[in-house]
Amino acid sequence: MNLFSLEGKTALVTGGTRGIGLMIARGFLQAGAAQVVISSRKADAVDAAVKELSEFGEVVGVPADVSTEAECVRLASAVEGPLNILVNNAGATWGAPLEEFPASAWDKVVDLNLKAPFYLTRALLPNLRAAATPDDPARVINIGSIDGIMTPGQRYSYTTSKAGVHQLSRVLAKELGPESITVNAVAPGPFESKMMAATLDAFGDVIADTVPLKRIGRADDMAGVAVFLASRAGSYVNGVVIPVDGGLTTL
Repeated sequence: MNLFSLEGKTALVTGGTRGIGLMIARGFLQAGAAQVVISSRKADAVDAAVKELSEFGEVVGVPADVSTEAECVRLASAVEGPLNILVNNAGATWGAPLEEFPASAWDKVVDLNLKAPFYLTRALLPNLRAAATPDDPARVINIGSIDGIMTPGQRYSYTTSKAGVHQLSRVLAKELGPESITVNAVAPGPFESKMMAATLDAFGDVIADTVPLKRIGRADDMAGVAVFLASRAGSYVNGVVIPVDGGLTTL
């Protein structure tokens, strides 16, 4: 059974040094990926993650701040040859009352959460096209959020940017599908990550009790859906948004 094997495949995971990105990068390596490139804004975080992940396979770290188009292009130029899988995961959030929500909170969050997946996917199209075949498409996996499906309070730019990621994924899926490149989005619920750390420390038990499955997401939960989308098992899935949230979006 090699339905979920990533043997011989190369992948790039932005924000791959911690949280959901690290979960996905590790999952790809454990599924047999030939090489996983991880990027993050901080060079020391990249070095630490490369050291942690190297026991599972070949890892390359490239520090990059993908909140700018220029850095997306630079990161893309560091990828040599065909690229089978691109995971646009790097993200930021911001919470503040409506009357106090600053313009900078829109710029920072939208630049990283929404513009970066567009710019990086575009910059890497030659690599993705080089890897794509009708029987085994290249894959773009965009990390959205259940906040882009539900209506959380006071994270105005975050929830809007993630809804935009979901729609961008559908638009690109329609455009790139004929080139044998699939584009899908994953919408995580509560997972242990730096972005969620303070919330889970304060309200983790309450949140877990709200989830129909009565727990917070685990690393394998996120790795599993990413490996599915990246492997032969997910080769005919295109233009969908998959909530990985224990059922929160059913409430």
